[in-house]
Amino acid sequence: MVRAHIYFSGTVQGIGFRYTCLSFARELSLTGWVKNLPDGRVEALVEGPHEMIEELITILKAQFPGNIKQHDVEWLEALEEFDQFSII
Repeated sequence: MVRAHIYFSGTVQGIGFRYTCLSFARELSLTGWVKNLPDGRVEALVEGPHEMIEELITILKAQFPGNIKQHDVEWLEALEEFDQFSII
């Protein structure tokens, strides 16, 4: 189990990005949250197996190919503080 703190930039607000992230994160049994930031980016804090988090990022990039210009990931130790994945 790992924790990934992810920032997505580009045109990622107002396109259903958070709801798509929520749906796929739950399908992959990941926990954490996703939220919009005032600067136009989307921030996500995700916990689960490393390969499943990588899969989530791959799926999101495939779903929004022209929208995600960049994603930055900081890999951390999992704290296992979440019961589910949610939008905040």
